[in-house]
Amino acid sequence: MKRFCALMILAVWMGCLGAAAGASEGRTLKLATDADPISLDPHAQLSGEMLQYSHLVFDPLLRWTAKMTFEPRLASRWERVSDTAVRFYLRKDVVFHSGNPFTAEDVKWTLDRLMKSEDYKELFEPFEGAKVIDDHTVDIVTRKPYALVLNMATFIFPMDRRFYWGVDASGRYRDAVVKAGPSFALTRASGTGKYRVTYRDPGVKTVFERFPDYWDKASPGNAATIILTPIKNDAARVNALMTGRVDLIMPVPIQDHARIRADETLQLVTATGSRVITLQLNQKRRAEFRNPKVRQAMVFAVDASTIVEKIMKGAATAAGQQGPKGFSGYKPSLAPRYDTAKAKALMKEAGYENGFACTMIASNNRYLNDAKIAEAVVGMLSKINITVNLKTMPKSHYWDRFDAQDADIQMIGWHPETQDSANYTESLLMCPDAETGYGRYNSGNYCNPKVDELVLAARMETGEARRRAMLQEVEQILHDEAAFIPLHWQNLSWGGKRSLRIGAIVNMQNFPYFGELVIE
Repeated sequence: MKRFCALMILAVWMGCLGAAAGASEGRTLKLATDADPISLDPHAQLSGEMLQYSHLVFDPLLRWTAKMTFEPRLASRWERVSDTAVRFYLRKDVVFHSGNPFTAEDVKWTLDRLMKSEDYKELFEPFEGAKVIDDHTVDIVTRKPYALVLNMATFIFPMDRRFYWGVDASGRYRDAVVKAGPSFALTRASGTGKYRVTYRDPGVKTVFERFPDYWDKASPGNAATIILTPIKNDAARVNALMTGRVDLIMPVPIQDHARIRADETLQLVTATGSRVITLQLNQKRRAEFRNPKVRQAMVFAVDASTIVEKIMKGAATAAGQQGPKGFSGYKPSLAPRYDTAKAKALMKEAGYENGFACTMIASNNRYLNDAKIAEAVVGMLSKINITVNLKTMPKSHYWDRFDAQDADIQMIGWHPETQDSANYTESLLMCPDAETGYGRYNSGNYCNPKVDELVLAARMETGEARRRAMLQEVEQILHDEAAFIPLHWQNLSWGGKRSLRIGAIVNMQNFPYFGELVIE
């Protein structure tokens, strides 16, 4: 009874934030995802489901397009005014769900809060803060020249500082960022987004209704109400779509892709994601791996395209480098390489024609088909006389073993939070440095000072063309030295009714812009 009352109070309280959004106008979208936002506080957790929620209820200063460019949102334009400052010119016709006007002070307040959030403060470490120029102009300032100010601006979803000011009825500060436990922002939100939360039963259902005073009148989206139901189980989520209980699901498990494609009433939309799956070769554990010809031979021996076709059922894109097309360091010439004869020749040149034995570990429930992929790689390496003793294990056990570098070959996938090529290298392939944190997940112990030099220089290079050239040089070095074995980028997937124009709202970041969705 208490839970029912609490839900009703929450629904009524949120419904009173503004005028009713007229659910009869427009359509209703029933959405099922594999995870639920943990909070209504956009800063409580850095996760895909929380960022998806943020794009519904809040608006960023700018956002990514499907072509990996930036488009204006709450900032109508921007310009770099110094080596350490970018000026953002804000829209003047924006109000929060509370009715409060949106101003530069809200941007400053939000950035200050982000820099205190446990999940975001490391990402925003390069930032000094924001300087208000006037009500609709704000400078975002970094401690040193920093190339990724615009990338990071996609994480700045201005919050209503007046709404979150003061203390609540329980004496708690309204602006407190609480990851676990009660807080004002856990159950209350005032953003500038197209939708307001009008009902919330965590883990069961969240209802979003269109905000009548939303600023973007040109938005083509016609969903007046969005009902989000988290369905963690893959089979149950697909069944909900197939039986018509929901209109759209994300993600779609690989084993059900063909089933959805075969249904004339449904559609499957896929896109290359930015999570790359790789194998690292530990040069401290194996002398053979310190020989670049051996590493090159292993890269040539692994048929990434066959893994994509046979194991991933086409739900991935074979990789020959770290970042996919659209990323700054991407080079079209660095395609996947597979040539068993070439691999054998390289092994012979390196003095290992008869091969050797080594160990490998991989997770069996962290990445899509991770154990099957590892088993396939073992078979491929056996063709050049490398005998691999493979052990797979649940992710709950895997990461401790990974950090301890228990095996000669270790699997790791990486999704760059900054959506930038340098982030892969910073975490996976720079010389390991406990003090700076660079190379934190470099279990291969690959180390090339030239790579580090280029990546650090690119971090401060604000000239786009010069920076792109630096990061492409990094990718070329990593390719030539076979610093790791690239496998593939996992594809993203969405399944829905044919009446939904899904393709127009999806992107590599996996944040479909549901506010733009047209329901026919």
